[in-house]
Amino acid sequence: MAAVAAVVVLAGAGTWTAVASDEAPPVHRTDRAMAMGDGVKINTSYFTAGSGRRPAVLLAHGFGGSKADVRDQAQKLARDGYAVLTWSARGFGGSTGKIGLNDPKAEVADVSKLIDWLARRPEVQLDKSGDPRVGAAGDSYGGAVSLLAAGYDDRVDAIAPAITYWNMADALFPNGVFKKLWAGLFINSGGGCDKFEAQLCAMYNRVAESGKPDAQARALLDVRSPSAVGKRIKVPTLLVQGQSDSLFSLGQADAAARAIRANGAPVDVDWIAGGHDGGNMETNRVQARVGAWFDRYLKDEKGVDTGPAFRVTRTGGVNSTDGTAQLRGASGETYPGLRSGRRTIALSGREQNFANPAGANPPALSALPGLGGSGGLSQLSSLGIGASLDFPGQFARFDSAPVTRDLRISGSPTATVHVKSTSEDTVLFGKVYDVGPGGTQKVLPSQLVTPIRVEGAKEGKDVTLSLPAIDHEVRSGHRLRLVLASTDLGYASPTAPATYTVSLKGDLLVPTAPGVTTAAAPLPAWVWWLPLAGVVVALALLLSGRRRTATPAPDPALAEVPLEITDLSKRYAKSADRYAVRDLSFRVEKGQVLGLLGPNGAGKTTTLRMLMGLIKPDAGEIHVFGHAIRPGAPVLSRVGSFVEGAGFLPHLSGRENLELYWQATGRPSEDAHLDEALQIAGLGDALARAVRTYSQGMRQRLAIAQAMLGLPDLLILDEPTNGLDPPQIREMREVMIRYAAAGRTVIVSSHLLAEVEQSCTHLVVMDRGRLVQAGPVHEIVGSGDTLLVGTGTPVDEPVVEKVGALPGVASAVRTDEGLLVRLDTDGSAGRLVVELVRLEVPVESVGPHRRLEDAFLTLIGGAA
Repeated sequence: MAAVAAVVVLAGAGTWTAVASDEAPPVHRTDRAMAMGDGVKINTSYFTAGSGRRPAVLLAHGFGGSKADVRDQAQKLARDGYAVLTWSARGFGGSTGKIGLNDPKAEVADVSKLIDWLARRPEVQLDKSGDPRVGAAGDSYGGAVSLLAAGYDDRVDAIAPAITYWNMADALFPNGVFKKLWAGLFINSGGGCDKFEAQLCAMYNRVAESGKPDAQARALLDVRSPSAVGKRIKVPTLLVQGQSDSLFSLGQADAAARAIRANGAPVDVDWIAGGHDGGNMETNRVQARVGAWFDRYLKDEKGVDTGPAFRVTRTGGVNSTDGTAQLRGASGETYPGLRSGRRTIALSGREQNFANPAGANPPALSALPGLGGSGGLSQLSSLGIGASLDFPGQFARFDSAPVTRDLRISGSPTATVHVKSTSEDTVLFGKVYDVGPGGTQKVLPSQLVTPIRVEGAKEGKDVTLSLPAIDHEVRSGHRLRLVLASTDLGYASPTAPATYTVSLKGDLLVPTAPGVTTAAAPLPAWVWWLPLAGVVVALALLLSGRRRTATPAPDPALAEVPLEITDLSKRYAKSADRYAVRDLSFRVEKGQVLGLLGPNGAGKTTTLRMLMGLIKPDAGEIHVFGHAIRPGAPVLSRVGSFVEGAGFLPHLSGRENLELYWQATGRPSEDAHLDEALQIAGLGDALARAVRTYSQGMRQRLAIAQAMLGLPDLLILDEPTNGLDPPQIREMREVMIRYAAAGRTVIVSSHLLAEVEQSCTHLVVMDRGRLVQAGPVHEIVGSGDTLLVGTGTPVDEPVVEKVGALPGVASAVRTDEGLLVRLDTDGSAGRLVVELVRLEVPVESVGPHRRLEDAFLTLIGGAA
């Protein structure tokens, strides 16, 4: 009852919790529903840490989310000395009301009421009565409400909006063309049309049905856009915008920067790698910069570094371990805008005709909204992978000559063309491709296009295209291609068939932002210390006077013997009283598959390491084809090994990994016998796939193929079946048998005794560093005390009991084959046969019956 009463009280007055933190003081959170005065309640969370008054931050969430999405950032800001208020906007996260797309009379008015509440909090610093020191930040939907709050409420002191819009009508109706896929996602992620204000729902239905925005629709979105109050936003503003963003382009941030700077306010611009189409959102870096921005303009800490006036994240190559783009920053002392340092790129191409197909179908492909969470097509383009599609007969193209030096496009290219159409309604989609030498590689930077509705095209009209703002490097030898298409999947275009005629009226003007420079990557520390360390090591070697021990001449008598080990011994420094290997001797012949068995600590791995020249024995000799083994001995080129797994580059295919490995040996490519090794390993079509897509079994077989390169005469495999399932183990067994069948030799160390019994022809059993037994598998397995008596017909149970009672017999069991008889220490096979005949048992055969496991345990003393 007490617990229920506590829940009721907390639900009415707000819920208080302490958020765990590794740093003092702890962050406290209060959750409450606030009434907005029009019957709407907004769910809020209030975060504080420590004591005393401090500035406040309003932290808004993105469209379709809730206050929970910004909780981590709120806690961090609270620990950094801010009072942070988060909330779920109308229609989201349990807040009531209809979605108004940041309606000044609804969502924006709610923000002013939240500021009123902050002004009454004893923890919040005030500039004057009723006026708290407050900043606002948020992404996308939340970024727009931050801008709007600064325009409508002069109590807002600094803002940091991210990946957001300056004019919603321009974002959803660019140049009079309906961005249908993004608009549909807006409606659906909001919960459906009925969740929105009635006038917004009606506007969407009207435009979606006609496929063409009208003046009323544009006016409705204009009034909900920050641009409507742009002249009133006069506070320090950090604009963070995404390069991978077909919803809110870089042009939206550019318009905001120009307007707010014109009001006399400080403005910094940061172009990040990600955006609504996916990619790296650089969350930690961006949040750190937002914190510094508020430290400077809310806490008045004038010494805080808020970063450069302009920063752009650039791709600096590919991470070899996971295939992702490596990022580097470039910066400028001033924001260059989208037209700075324009360079003329001459285009060529005749007048061209192309069609707008009936129903605008099939459409060309650029961005795919909604796939951002999985990386997005724009991320493929940042890695130099073309992912766009234009259909023949539905576009015109104009190419430049190959550029003679690397060209960095940073801003919005422009071009002028003459357009003529057979229809009154004409829509074109302009884009600039980066085309590699020979046209083999075609990349659409960030997958961005510019739509434009051309009025009066039936009589012919000159049109200047402002193409998508990008930051993209065109390599020397590549060419630029201007494409004008009649369709695009993301947009609504005319459904009536028509023919468009396009010709060039000017060159392509490309912005280069010359004042923006990429920071030089710092040299890693090893560049400095590695040469010095090399000199020190060389001097140490010279002073120690070490000389490589002369390798003895090969023994002609062993020239055809793959391996002979004689009196081999090894003791490690930390276990001087115990030998890892002692007086070990055995010999391996051609065509054998030798199993090296022994419990943990038996000395198997030490033996293999000495065999491969990795460590030096204390005594004894190892001869491979008559040559004594020393570190770096030339005869080791005839030995292939797979010990403790192999390392592969995950983004390369299996074949590419093997080719790269063989190149590293410095031996001729024709000596690799790559196809033969691959045929034995049996990888099939998987060779063409990236290794990161391989199963464990495929990786094991690729490692075996690597060990087989050059078709070594002696192949050493340490636990080759680790991590494999039964079908994969069977395939590995067949690989080893096939390899030895060609006259070569295989040595395999494994703990799977049943598998060794099926795949090996010979065994070497070790225990405590010594040889226990060596020989053919059938001899070692067949030397036990259990006999299988074949009778041809089943033996009656009374007869089985009589056999079990015979002298020298420990037990007798009836089997499908006859009798399984275990002899005791006094028994013998001969005496058993005599007694069986006396009992009139129809004996057809007598032979040993024992598994390798039984033999192994017997040899090493049971559980040793």
